[in-house]
Amino acid sequence: MEVLSLMSGLMDLNQWMVLSMFILFIVFLFYGIPVAYALVGVSLVFVVLGEFVLDENRKLITQFIDFKRTGINYTKLGANAGRFFGGVIKNPVLVALPMFIFMGLMLDQSGIAQRMMRNMQLLFGALRGGLALTVMLIGIILAASTGVIGASVVLLGVMGIPAMMKQNYAKPIATGTIAASGTLGILIPPSIMLVIMSDQMAISLGDLFMGAVFPGLILGGLYITYIVLYGLVRPNAMPLPENRVPISRKIVIEVLLSVVPPMLLILLVLGSIFFGVATPTEASGLGALGATVLAFMNTGMSFKKLRDAARQTMNTAGYIVGIFIAANFFAYVLRRYRGDDIIENLVLGSFDNPYFVVAFILFVIFLLGFLLDWIEITLIIMPLMLPVIHALNITVEGYGVVGDPVVVWFAVLVAVTLQTSFLTPPVGFALFYLKGVCPPDISLGHVYRGIIPFVILQLIGLGIVFLFPKVITWLPAVAYAN
Repeated sequence: MEVLSLMSGLMDLNQWMVLSMFILFIVFLFYGIPVAYALVGVSLVFVVLGEFVLDENRKLITQFIDFKRTGINYTKLGANAGRFFGGVIKNPVLVALPMFIFMGLMLDQSGIAQRMMRNMQLLFGALRGGLALTVMLIGIILAASTGVIGASVVLLGVMGIPAMMKQNYAKPIATGTIAASGTLGILIPPSIMLVIMSDQMAISLGDLFMGAVFPGLILGGLYITYIVLYGLVRPNAMPLPENRVPISRKIVIEVLLSVVPPMLLILLVLGSIFFGVATPTEASGLGALGATVLAFMNTGMSFKKLRDAARQTMNTAGYIVGIFIAANFFAYVLRRYRGDDIIENLVLGSFDNPYFVVAFILFVIFLLGFLLDWIEITLIIMPLMLPVIHALNITVEGYGVVGDPVVVWFAVLVAVTLQTSFLTPPVGFALFYLKGVCPPDISLGHVYRGIIPFVILQLIGLGIVFLFPKVITWLPAVAYAN
């Protein structure tokens, strides 16, 4: 009985250790420590503590406490070095990551978006809320051809905010439209978040790309519907321009000429995946090459911009890979404390209905989005949830063959949920990107008020894809069915 009591106490200690790891990590982030350093720092702290508390053989705590030990077992850490570094560097899926980043940056610097903004503004200028619709449609097109959130939000803000303020738009609807449209790139493929999810969840990147198409379009459709209805209910918030130009054949042709190049790029990337011509990794190379060609065909491109895009790609990709390696170290230490088992038992024991368990996980991820960036949630939380999803007795039907429909469904649900993490304070990065390019008379309060309706719309979109899984599974099933 005494042995069982000690083992029970050790399990309780494990739970406290796991909880303390997450709390200390969040504290480090709020003190401004970079994510990778915070993950490694927390891991090293709990490696030291673990040497004084428990070992892999689950010996009794009374036999293991020895304050004369050095604390860190360098032999064990050295033996796992290949696991921390090699697994990331050698992963072929992650080759697509810098390619898609480069593709987005090239398009952002080429001037194609500015041309679309100018022409589409003339096309929708006679509609109430036409400028907001223009920004939203450009955001959807950029989302399907870039996948880089920061660049999209800044670009749309620089183009859209001055035009909206000149037309006397209400500040909340102007800022909310730009922030929401700019974040669609994290969901609509090609998305760097989906690339990372594919690696962490051990599922096909093609399945994720195809599965996220309709949810992304649903969100875009909800945004557009809201803008149209808002213009009808509150016309003073989105007034018509004073000098409206009648729609002519010339304007329509100009719009088509500005929209066709990025649409062809989207078809090149997603179409090559859909029709089986190229793998997602190969398609990323096609996209990078196509974006470069489009950029140089446009007069706004130069060698200096090409060099800047390449450097920024290296910085962004290196930043993400650094977090990858640190997250692997964090996960290794977490598993030493049986953190994966503790979290799995906790989540599975929360509800009897498996769909309620999935809804509970999404709710927790939604709350974490207020405090953590999508990268931390994807790299830390998603691998812990994978065994939970496998343990649930859920059947997600498709019309054809999908690698693992339940996991694909869950991953896209999480991707839709993480859309909110860009718009929810205090860590909503889209809000800070936008505020950085706004004029001084637009306060952070205007930005916060503007994003509230769009967060609600995101939750409605989440509910749709949760209740109707075929919205996610149908397209990959058709694309990859034999």
